[in-house]
Amino acid sequence: MENGLNQIVSSDNREFLAFTLGAEEYGIDILRVQEIRGYEPPTRIANVQNFIKGVINLRGLIVPVVDLRLKFSLGQAEYTDLTVVIILNILGRVVGIVVDSVSDVTTLTPEQIKPAPAVSSSLDTDYLLGLGTIDERMLILVDIEKLMSSEEMGLTDTAAYNA
Repeated sequence: MENGLNQIVSSDNREFLAFTLGAEEYGIDILRVQEIRGYEPPTRIANVQNFIKGVINLRGLIVPVVDLRLKFSLGQAEYTDLTVVIILNILGRVVGIVVDSVSDVTTLTPEQIKPAPAVSSSLDTDYLLGLGTIDERMLILVDIEKLMSSEEMGLTDTAAYNA
Protein backbone atom coordinates (compact mmCIF):
# COMPACT_ATOMS: atom_id res chain seq x y z
CA MET A 1 0.00 0.00 0.00
CA GLU A 2 2.81 2.39 0.90
CA ASN A 3 4.43 1.77 -2.49
CA GLY A 4 1.19 2.79 -4.24
CA LEU A 5 1.07 5.99 -2.17
CA ASN A 6 4.60 6.92 -3.29
CA GLN A 7 3.58 6.47 -6.93
CA ILE A 8 0.59 8.76 -6.45
CA VAL A 9 2.69 11.45 -4.76
CA SER A 10 5.44 11.33 -7.39
CA SER A 11 2.89 11.50 -10.22
CA ASP A 12 1.88 14.97 -8.95
CA ASN A 13 5.15 16.30 -10.38
CA ARG A 14 4.60 17.67 -13.87
CA GLU A 15 7.05 18.19 -16.71
CA PHE A 16 6.90 21.34 -18.82
CA LEU A 17 8.72 22.27 -22.00
CA ALA A 18 10.15 25.75 -21.38
CA PHE A 19 10.33 28.24 -24.25
CA THR A 20 10.76 31.97 -24.70
CA LEU A 21 8.60 34.62 -26.31
CA GLY A 22 10.34 37.97 -26.14
CA ALA A 23 11.76 38.48 -22.65
CA GLU A 24 9.42 36.01 -20.91
CA GLU A 25 9.69 32.29 -20.35
CA TYR A 26 6.65 30.06 -20.79
CA GLY A 27 5.98 26.41 -20.16
CA ILE A 28 3.59 23.86 -21.69
CA ASP A 29 2.79 20.30 -20.67
CA ILE A 30 5.47 18.07 -22.23
CA LEU A 31 2.84 15.36 -22.83
CA ARG A 32 1.23 17.57 -25.52
CA VAL A 33 4.53 17.93 -27.45
CA GLN A 34 5.00 15.63 -30.41
CA GLU A 35 8.27 17.10 -31.76
CA ILE A 36 10.32 20.27 -32.14
CA ARG A 37 11.33 21.48 -35.61
CA GLY A 38 13.38 24.34 -36.99
CA TYR A 39 11.30 27.22 -38.33
CA GLU A 40 10.39 27.15 -41.99
CA PRO A 41 8.00 29.73 -43.45
CA PRO A 42 4.54 28.16 -43.69
CA THR A 43 2.22 28.43 -46.68
CA ARG A 44 -0.17 31.34 -46.06
CA ILE A 45 -3.91 30.75 -46.00
CA ALA A 46 -6.40 33.50 -46.87
CA ASN A 47 -8.99 34.81 -44.40
CA VAL A 48 -7.49 33.46 -41.17
CA GLN A 49 -6.52 35.33 -38.00
CA ASN A 50 -3.16 37.15 -38.27
CA PHE A 51 -1.60 34.88 -35.60
CA ILE A 52 -2.19 31.82 -37.81
CA LYS A 53 0.93 31.93 -39.96
CA GLY A 54 -0.32 29.28 -42.38
CA VAL A 55 0.23 25.56 -42.80
CA ILE A 56 3.18 23.20 -43.19
CA ASN A 57 3.39 19.74 -44.68
CA LEU A 58 4.56 17.40 -41.94
CA ARG A 59 5.25 14.03 -43.58
CA GLY A 60 2.04 14.25 -45.61
CA LEU A 61 -0.08 15.82 -42.84
CA ILE A 62 -1.18 19.45 -43.31
CA VAL A 63 -0.54 21.21 -39.98
CA PRO A 64 -1.77 24.72 -39.06
CA VAL A 65 0.93 26.91 -37.50
CA VAL A 66 0.18 29.56 -34.85
CA ASP A 67 2.70 32.28 -33.94
CA LEU A 68 2.29 32.64 -30.17
CA ARG A 69 4.08 36.01 -30.11
CA LEU A 70 1.36 37.41 -32.38
CA LYS A 71 -1.39 35.56 -30.50
CA PHE A 72 -0.26 37.07 -27.19
CA SER A 73 0.24 40.56 -28.74
CA LEU A 74 3.95 40.59 -27.92
CA GLY A 75 4.97 42.48 -31.05
CA GLN A 76 6.21 41.35 -34.42
CA ALA A 77 8.27 38.19 -34.29
CA GLU A 78 11.80 38.04 -35.65
CA TYR A 79 12.56 34.66 -37.15
CA THR A 80 16.14 33.60 -36.37
CA ASP A 81 18.15 30.38 -36.25
CA LEU A 82 16.77 29.84 -32.71
CA THR A 83 13.11 30.14 -33.79
CA VAL A 84 11.37 26.77 -33.64
CA VAL A 85 7.99 25.23 -34.29
CA ILE A 86 6.72 23.02 -31.49
CA ILE A 87 4.45 20.35 -32.96
CA LEU A 88 1.61 19.57 -30.56
CA ASN A 89 -1.02 16.87 -30.41
CA ILE A 90 -4.16 18.54 -29.05
CA LEU A 91 -7.39 16.55 -28.82
CA GLY A 92 -6.24 14.29 -31.65
CA ARG A 93 -5.33 17.25 -33.87
CA VAL A 94 -1.76 18.13 -34.83
CA VAL A 95 -0.95 21.86 -34.54
CA GLY A 96 2.32 23.80 -34.65
CA ILE A 97 3.25 26.81 -32.51
CA VAL A 98 6.09 29.20 -33.37
CA VAL A 99 8.22 30.31 -30.40
CA ASP A 100 11.45 32.34 -30.17
CA SER A 101 13.46 29.47 -28.68
CA VAL A 102 13.16 26.34 -26.54
CA SER A 103 15.30 26.04 -23.42
CA ASP A 104 14.66 22.81 -21.50
CA VAL A 105 12.22 20.40 -19.91
CA THR A 106 11.50 21.33 -16.30
CA THR A 107 9.89 19.18 -13.61
CA LEU A 108 7.70 21.12 -11.19
CA THR A 109 6.19 19.95 -7.92
CA PRO A 110 2.69 21.13 -6.95
CA GLU A 111 4.34 23.51 -4.42
CA GLN A 112 6.28 25.20 -7.25
CA ILE A 113 3.10 26.04 -9.20
CA LYS A 114 1.40 29.21 -7.97
CA PRO A 115 -1.97 30.53 -9.14
CA ALA A 116 -1.80 33.21 -11.83
CA PRO A 117 -2.65 36.67 -10.51
CA ALA A 118 -5.82 38.25 -11.88
CA VAL A 119 -4.28 41.16 -13.78
CA SER A 120 -5.10 42.84 -17.06
CA SER A 121 -2.97 41.05 -19.61
CA SER A 122 -2.88 40.27 -23.30
CA LEU A 123 -2.85 36.61 -22.27
CA ASP A 124 -6.26 35.74 -20.90
CA THR A 125 -5.74 34.08 -17.50
CA ASP A 126 -8.31 31.43 -18.55
CA TYR A 127 -5.45 29.90 -20.53
CA LEU A 128 -2.95 29.90 -17.67
CA LEU A 129 -2.29 26.95 -15.37
CA GLY A 130 -0.29 29.22 -13.09
CA LEU A 131 3.25 30.39 -12.55
CA GLY A 132 6.05 27.88 -12.06
CA THR A 133 8.85 28.98 -9.78
CA ILE A 134 12.31 27.45 -9.79
CA ASP A 135 14.63 29.47 -7.52
CA GLU A 136 14.70 32.93 -9.17
CA ARG A 137 13.29 31.64 -12.46
CA MET A 138 9.59 31.96 -13.28
CA LEU A 139 7.68 30.13 -16.01
CA ILE A 140 4.28 31.29 -17.22
CA LEU A 141 2.47 27.95 -17.50
CA VAL A 142 0.05 27.89 -20.43
CA ASP A 143 -2.86 25.46 -20.66
CA ILE A 144 -1.96 24.82 -24.29
CA GLU A 145 -4.82 22.36 -24.85
CA LYS A 146 -7.41 24.89 -23.67
CA LEU A 147 -5.80 27.68 -25.70
CA MET A 148 -5.49 25.70 -28.94
CA SER A 149 -9.00 24.25 -28.68
CA SER A 150 -10.62 27.63 -27.93
CA GLU A 151 -13.23 28.90 -30.35
CA GLU A 152 -11.21 32.04 -31.15
CA MET A 153 -8.35 29.89 -32.49
CA GLY A 154 -10.68 28.19 -34.95
CA LEU A 155 -8.47 25.12 -35.05
CA THR A 156 -10.95 22.54 -33.85
CA ASP A 157 -13.48 23.38 -36.55
CA THR A 158 -12.58 21.07 -39.41
CA ALA A 159 -14.30 23.44 -41.84
CA ALA A 160 -11.52 25.98 -41.20
CA TYR A 161 -9.07 23.77 -43.09
CA ASN A 162 -9.63 21.45 -45.98
CA ALA A 163 -7.14 18.93 -44.67
